[in-house]
Amino acid sequence: MSYKNYEPNWYTGEVPPNSYRSVFKWGDPAQIKAPRERMFRDVIRRFGIDESHFHQYSQPLGLEEVKFDIPTQLDEKHIAALKDIVGADFVRTDDYARFSVAYGKTMYDILRARNGIVENIPDCVVYPDTKEQIEAIVKYASEHAIPVYVYGGGSSVTRGVECVRGGISLDMRLRFNKEVRFNEVDQLITVEAGMSGPKLEEILQARGYTLGHFPQSFEYSCVGGWVVTHGSGQNSTYYGCIQDIVLGQSYATPQGTITTDTHPRKATGPDLDRIMMGNEGTFGVLTHVTLKFSRLMPQNTRRFSYMFKDWPTAIEFARQAMQSEAGKPSVFRLSDAEETSIMLNMYGIMDTPLKHLFKMKGFKVNEMCLFLGTTDGEAGFSKNAAKKLAKIARAHGGLTMTSYPVKRWEHGRFTDPYLRDTLQDFGVVMDTMECAVNWSNMAQVHAEVREVVKNRPNTVCMTHMSHVYPQGGNLYWIFIILENDAEEFRKFHASILDAIQRSGASMSHHHGIGKMFGPWLEGQLGKNEYAVIRALKNHFDPQNIMNPGGTLGLDLADEDKRCLK
Repeated sequence: MSYKNYEPNWYTGEVPPNSYRSVFKWGDPAQIKAPRERMFRDVIRRFGIDESHFHQYSQPLGLEEVKFDIPTQLDEKHIAALKDIVGADFVRTDDYARFSVAYGKTMYDILRARNGIVENIPDCVVYPDTKEQIEAIVKYASEHAIPVYVYGGGSSVTRGVECVRGGISLDMRLRFNKEVRFNEVDQLITVEAGMSGPKLEEILQARGYTLGHFPQSFEYSCVGGWVVTHGSGQNSTYYGCIQDIVLGQSYATPQGTITTDTHPRKATGPDLDRIMMGNEGTFGVLTHVTLKFSRLMPQNTRRFSYMFKDWPTAIEFARQAMQSEAGKPSVFRLSDAEETSIMLNMYGIMDTPLKHLFKMKGFKVNEMCLFLGTTDGEAGFSKNAAKKLAKIARAHGGLTMTSYPVKRWEHGRFTDPYLRDTLQDFGVVMDTMECAVNWSNMAQVHAEVREVVKNRPNTVCMTHMSHVYPQGGNLYWIFIILENDAEEFRKFHASILDAIQRSGASMSHHHGIGKMFGPWLEGQLGKNEYAVIRALKNHFDPQNIMNPGGTLGLDLADEDKRCLK
């Protein structure tokens, strides 16, 4: 949609295939997304800047070809051995291949990539085709003490993929993405870990089923990444998070293959599936995953939205809705006042007659909070769950907003990350953070973390719940700042992590830990509890070749750890 007034010159040109931008840009090289004019005006007003800030790009566009002078440190005999395992065409040491798997998608990564800062790259990139090849690679790497990293969809926002100690990066996207087994009787599917979200869903929907797992990174993330980071999709309140969906796994570890069974429930000692999930490649390489799926019944989806007068009322509505025993919604997204204000402009709601309702009903911008929801499942269940939730919403003064806001959100939910590149060309940085909390400390955590974020002048701080339970939920922060320096951004990011730990919340609900959050993990869990993870690491990987360099904080020096509780 064209602007009526001044519109920045958003970059819409070609993204050269071997450029820095082709690595850090989100998603499809040909797709961009600019903010709606109302959102653009709202954000620059909050920043205290004007149109002149957008007269020219303040960040490099990254259109140059990736080139650097960091020679591979891996002996040629090892390169030859890897080629013998996977084929000569599937081992690469050129600059672009090595850089293409170096970074994920946190803004710290993007700021470095934009400015041509090349660090923590592998010595070679290997594109495996089979489980047996991966097992052979891990065995060889163990015998020769070569670090092994894994690159899936590349959507990590925790520095989970960085090859801090060089070595091998296994890029799963090219060939390790196939269906292994489909079991309709048990409603189970086994796939290779590199399979993308869209490909898996296409396979299932063609047979009348769905996984029900739709993270915002859905289009450019993979099954293995979901599993090893404890991922969650936007419909998790009904379908479950990934740990509720996984029924079996197979890993290639330095100690050999670990494979779990697919029984629906078992009482056979500590659960190996739970032990392996969340290891983020520090125990071994996830190869095969068995997942349970559900019937696809889009005709039964019901969409609804409500506006609440303020955040405390909205939180109480959410708690009672989840503790009502009336059936769980599918999407459950509740935004605080600042996010609501921006969403109303972002999704064009303020361009519709709905805006007149707010004034009539006494709802105030920057105080009211928007809830978006859906129900899924069998027709009677979906209808009843929606009906019961509507009753609870009305009891809390909820103003019905129809299905329109939900449809607008659904339209943009997988493409909103494209906004980050468009805005960041002008030095506007947008990134995210999330944590898990109980209902009893929800308001406290929201207030304490938000205070730290807003201590930075002219900062937008939006918050929502997107995964909820009878005992609590997550708080998901989206912050927008003006920043061009990667190290300054990292310090700001660390200050938010400090605030989350001080508040008593969990350091992450579904993004994982990686290397960026690693310093806080021992402080989060406790020394004795963290020692269990270290003992598992020492068993599976005594040489520390699996994703070394700070992942889960496992090989950090004591002085580099944070413990603020």
